[in-house]
Amino acid sequence: FSSYASSARVYDELFLPSCTSNVDADAISMNEKEEYIQNTPPAPSSYYQMNKNFVCGCFAGAIQTLVICPTEHVKCRLQTQSSSTVTQYKGPLDAVKKITSQHGIRGLYRGFGCTSLREIPAFGVYFAAYDYIKDYINDFNKDEDDTQHAWMASAIAGGISGSITWGMIYPVDMIKSRIQTDPLTGKQYSMMEVGMYLQNKYGWRYLYRGLGVTLVRAFPVNGIIFPVYEFALLQLRSY
Repeated sequence: FSSYASSARVYDELFLPSCTSNVDADAISMNEKEEYIQNTPPAPSSYYQMNKNFVCGCFAGAIQTLVICPTEHVKCRLQTQSSSTVTQYKGPLDAVKKITSQHGIRGLYRGFGCTSLREIPAFGVYFAAYDYIKDYINDFNKDEDDTQHAWMASAIAGGISGSITWGMIYPVDMIKSRIQTDPLTGKQYSMMEVGMYLQNKYGWRYLYRGLGVTLVRAFPVNGIIFPVYEFALLQLRSY
């Protein structure tokens, strides 16, 4: 969220038109011009807003990839390691230490390309869909003067956008998990090769295995994230 907010401010500074672009500077006095600037903020179009949300969301996804790729790699290794008496990794720190010592940073970032293809477009769609759906719900209830409707709109928009995003990227997530659980030694297969192998052996439905449970989880989780985030911002700004 912080990466998205920071990039959104930069995006506005670069691309948002000046509110005085259509004003004849010679036709008004300095005081009138200052008053016009204060009382007439720029009104970005819905097209501009959606583009901004998508681009800044993609940027946030790129930043997250740097952190989430090694952590998910370690998580996958720990979840799928053999349950025999000899455990390969004793915990997350031990896994990081052994992977980096034997395979370097590249080994720790195994599946980085696949993670990037999951996170970058996903966050772009996530933020763009959220803002669009929230505005649509608020416009539908614009006659209702109740903050409860605003929080409800945020929760519904968050749940729907999260579900849409997971439905879009789920096959990529399945391939990523397979890549990050394959042996670290030997030939390294590309995302396309792994995807074709899974489809040819198990069928395309295999790439969506577990999607139903994921969507059941995604809706309430993402429906809570946005209202809590926006409420926390309001509380922080009040001080």
